[in-house]
Amino acid sequence: MPFIPHTEADVSSMLAAIGVARIEDLFDEIPEELKVHALHGVPPGLPEMEIARLMRERAGRDAVELNFAGAGAYEHHIPAAVWQIVGRGEFYSAYTPYQAEASQGTLQLIYEYQTMMTRLTGMDVSNASLYDGATALAEAVLMAERSRKKGAQRVLVPTSVHPAYRKTLRTIVASQHIEVVEIDCPHGHLDLAALDKVEGEFSALVIPQPNFFGVLEEVDALTDWAHARGALAIGVVNPLALAVLKAPGAWGSSGRGADIVCGEGQPLGVPLSSGGPYFGFLCCKKDLVRNMPGRIVGRTTDLDGRTGYALTLQAREQHIRRAKATSNICTNQGLLVTAATIHMAILGPEGVRRVAASSVANTRALGERLLRIPGVRALFPQHAHFHEQAFVLPRPASEVIEKLAAERILAGYALGDEYAALGDALLVCVTETKNAADLDRFAAALAAALA
Repeated sequence: MPFIPHTEADVSSMLAAIGVARIEDLFDEIPEELKVHALHGVPPGLPEMEIARLMRERAGRDAVELNFAGAGAYEHHIPAAVWQIVGRGEFYSAYTPYQAEASQGTLQLIYEYQTMMTRLTGMDVSNASLYDGATALAEAVLMAERSRKKGAQRVLVPTSVHPAYRKTLRTIVASQHIEVVEIDCPHGHLDLAALDKVEGEFSALVIPQPNFFGVLEEVDALTDWAHARGALAIGVVNPLALAVLKAPGAWGSSGRGADIVCGEGQPLGVPLSSGGPYFGFLCCKKDLVRNMPGRIVGRTTDLDGRTGYALTLQAREQHIRRAKATSNICTNQGLLVTAATIHMAILGPEGVRRVAASSVANTRALGERLLRIPGVRALFPQHAHFHEQAFVLPRPASEVIEKLAAERILAGYALGDEYAALGDALLVCVTETKNAADLDRFAAALAAALA
């Protein structure tokens, strides 16, 4: 808190009430050898006025970066009202509450969030959020295994899924002896011909939309392929893209759609914040809801006919029987879900569509500029993209990123770091926050770095 109002007399009175002499006595269970009695290298304290002056001077050194990096975390405009409202005492709680009767406002907001997410994804049910997008994928895979009468302990995951998501997935499911079969995507998307070579049973196929390269996958054909083999289809989606793309609930020629949908909610009102905290979302069809981890908020009426909100479904084993839990993570991001809900409410359906369409238009406009630079070519020109595209450069992408960083431009992500076969490819992201002057500046800086 910015100001602590307690005087020394207040503190002494509180300590006396609980029967201890000093604040330090509250921590007497900590062994003496573990305590740090001095902070070496830390300067002495300053008065408030001097601290304020120091912080203003430090802030003045900062300069704005022109950001064209994406790769899973995206810079979007967040209306000022979003975090002003989130910071109010009625909403400022990190998690979903346990006592519904004392938290009607928070529960109502989560109910609204769940409603928005089901409409965005076309699914029947949404939970109250998860830790982040990567762990949401792992939870979706575990959920798919639980949902099959006889799980195959095997899941198919294309390499077009975010590398960090695949690493997190392996880490979480390995201890449960679930095999992750990765399908190579040398042409930038998941090819049905490559899937047809897979032998044996599997529980689910993971389908990214858009994928890590910004490429749009053939989701209808892939969903049909999974269902024809008795497996579930798990969609990993950018929620903003769903404003202009087919909802996962309608994927496939039969209209059955994906069975489980998950992803990262950061594009919906959550700032970049040096990598977090963010929040994961998880939606599913109604017949799978009993295997969904986390909590679901429902709306009801009391004896007087007044609307009320309650925790309709929560996996209680999460809290008391870890071995039988649907999830061992237990963390949901209530505060960030609050921001996302307010963000979507302020923008409205049309506003979200405009943000998505503007991002796509800016990506195309930047691509046109970059392709005029000698030696630059599109990596996967045959595919449609959503606000991210990869380009092959005549010099190592990591070198170019360093050169442009010196000009305070975040140039993108070097794909060769995770995809050695893609060599000097640079993944560039453009959102609605960029204007024509920004695109020109980036193109000119890239041309100079390659000259």
